[in-house]
Amino acid sequence: MSRLSRRFYARPTLEVATELLGRKFVHESEEGVASGRIVEVEAYCGEFDPGSHAFRGETPRNSVMFGPPGHLYVYFTYGMHFCCNVVCESDGVAGAVLLRAIEPVDGIELMKERRGIEVIRDLARGPARLCQALGIDRRQNGADLTVPPIWIEQRRRVVGEIKSSPRIGLRPGIDQPWRFYEDGPWISRMVRSKS
Repeated sequence: MSRLSRRFYARPTLEVATELLGRKFVHESEEGVASGRIVEVEAYCGEFDPGSHAFRGETPRNSVMFGPPGHLYVYFTYGMHFCCNVVCESDGVAGAVLLRAIEPVDGIELMKERRGIEVIRDLARGPARLCQALGIDRRQNGADLTVPPIWIEQRRRVVGEIKSSPRIGLRPGIDQPWRFYEDGPWISRMVRSKS
């Protein structure tokens, strides 16, 4: 299976966000391989986006967002959850795409064990659930997505209509319709779409 190259990620965040939909996100861990088809993302456009972690500039926490592109930015939120983002743009320019939901493909039993649930639909719909199901935590912050063990497949398979809406749970930047998703049962939640 061929992986996305650095060149794919080194583009404007909004372009990368929509083109991630339908591609398989894979984590090869010591426990086994777990993967899923990306069905929901949110774009965060760096220092020009009040909803972005990079809005106030570079810090030790968000430094991965500033490049180079094609790496994973993982952060801890609410004192209990991890979320992961794909770093975009050119080196030195902050931009990232939050992975919000996947349709589970490989390693479903492993995902069930990690999540402690049996309902496949609930394994990875929501950014924290996604990270837990795929075994992603702070150790993967900065991981290079162009080589194993974490990567995104080049092949793309979109099976539903792609829609957009405002990002979920944000006040700053709420007017931006930068949540993109494939309409269907695997997304984190339904929100009135802009397209």
